[in-house]
Amino acid sequence: MSDEQIPKPESSEQISTESYAQLINKMTHEINQVLIGQEEVLQHSLVCLFAAGHLLLEGVPGIGKTLLVRALAKCFDGNFSRIQFTPDLMPSDVTGHAIYDPKSEKFQIRKGPAFTNLLLADEINRAPAKTQASLLEVMQEQQITIEGKSYKTAPPFMVLATQNPLEQEGTYPLPEAELDRFLMKVYMRYPSQVDEVTLVKNVTTGKVSSSSILNAVNKVASPESILKAQKLAAEIPVDDSLFEYAVKIVAATREWPGIRMGASPRASIALIRCARALALIRSQSYVTPDEVKSIAMPVLRHRIQLSAELEIEGIQIDDVIDDILNQVEAPRK
Repeated sequence: MSDEQIPKPESSEQISTESYAQLINKMTHEINQVLIGQEEVLQHSLVCLFAAGHLLLEGVPGIGKTLLVRALAKCFDGNFSRIQFTPDLMPSDVTGHAIYDPKSEKFQIRKGPAFTNLLLADEINRAPAKTQASLLEVMQEQQITIEGKSYKTAPPFMVLATQNPLEQEGTYPLPEAELDRFLMKVYMRYPSQVDEVTLVKNVTTGKVSSSSILNAVNKVASPESILKAQKLAAEIPVDDSLFEYAVKIVAATREWPGIRMGASPRASIALIRCARALALIRSQSYVTPDEVKSIAMPVLRHRIQLSAELEIEGIQIDDVIDDILNQVEAPRK
């Protein structure tokens, strides 16, 4: 992309972008006080939040998935709910249900935990398909239908669902249609030894319980400021060459040797949305090819399927995506 092609924003827009980037930096600082050694996961979570999407987290138990969501909710004073998905969980346990009130002789709506700002769907693949599907409407439309009547959730709304990559017995793999509803899939790995030492010190020094470390997180934003930041991110200029670049990357997944199922146009849309949010976090007033490339891995990894031959050879999806990014030529900055 030549200098002539780079959009020149108005000065007021520049100031607005920088002010919200500073707000995001404050949020990052507050959460990093308690979430040690997960900087990349946190950045991707914030990208997903400001792109108004949903996040699929994969990682073993005990590495801070719940802590991430609770700290994120606390720093902007948002509501938080957690649902532990189990094989006997019913759709009404997620969305709510109508209950008969003998006094009024009418049915009363009892809203479920999905009526919140940040919803942690813990081990989502342990619930059967019918219960998993109960999240589809609220993820797509930000509304829940109970007894034929639709109820809006309070914005901002974000689902952070977790999966355990090790235990597969008694689980129900998420169908492709539901996987595609998640804007990004992020791997949450073990912290480094140095970070783990810091984490253990923080949790065990003068703390009654591990949950009390959340007291260190201060409110630095509001739900209204998150919504304004989402709107600002959606308006960050993107050059035509970057739209073409995003589409070329996604189109390559449909033709790449060893990929059984490529990504849909929803992946191209997700690339641009996430690139805009990342540009906002980086205090940029326009998107560059680097944002598209930086965010491609978590946007694509859950949207493509490898052939049986590649899986037998032990080749990972991330390796294939990396090859595609190296082969698809990026526009010049």
